[in-house]
Amino acid sequence: MSRSVESMLGLLKIRVKRGINLAVRDALSSDPYVVITMGKQKMKTHVINSNCNPVWNCDLTLPIRDPNLPVHLTVYDKDTFSVDDKMGEANIDIKPYIACLKMGLENLPNGCAIKKIQPTRINCLLDESSIIWNNGKITQDMSLRLNNVECGEVEIQLDWVEVPGCKGLGFI
Repeated sequence: MSRSVESMLGLLKIRVKRGINLAVRDALSSDPYVVITMGKQKMKTHVINSNCNPVWNCDLTLPIRDPNLPVHLTVYDKDTFSVDDKMGEANIDIKPYIACLKMGLENLPNGCAIKKIQPTRINCLLDESSIIWNNGKITQDMSLRLNNVECGEVEIQLDWVEVPGCKGLGFI
């Protein structure tokens, strides 16, 4: 077994669903894409051309070694002849989600809310976010308000993927 798998707790799948009312950065629209960073890891969605309300439905998967590292989401406007413009950013607070995973819950009714997270100045949530049990998995849907921009929000979903040979969440 590789050392990198042994040091991993599991995989965090972040489904970047869609952007809503994103800022215009070109003449009439924007060509947005999302970049997710955690520590030295960096992943991005595909570009949606000329759309301030893009639907990505793109799964980005982060190997989690330290759940205390911040997860950061940044939206950019793809430009052909210049540096891509920033269209806002948000921090994704995964700590409540990880705490629910560590509870070791089993066989709850589908749609059961395990925990509700209220918006704060720190977590970038636009609305209350619920951590839900569905079909044997724990997921969390979030609507994130983008910071450092005049408007825009991004909807995402968190989902945990157990990986054989990993330490698992019981070790944190």
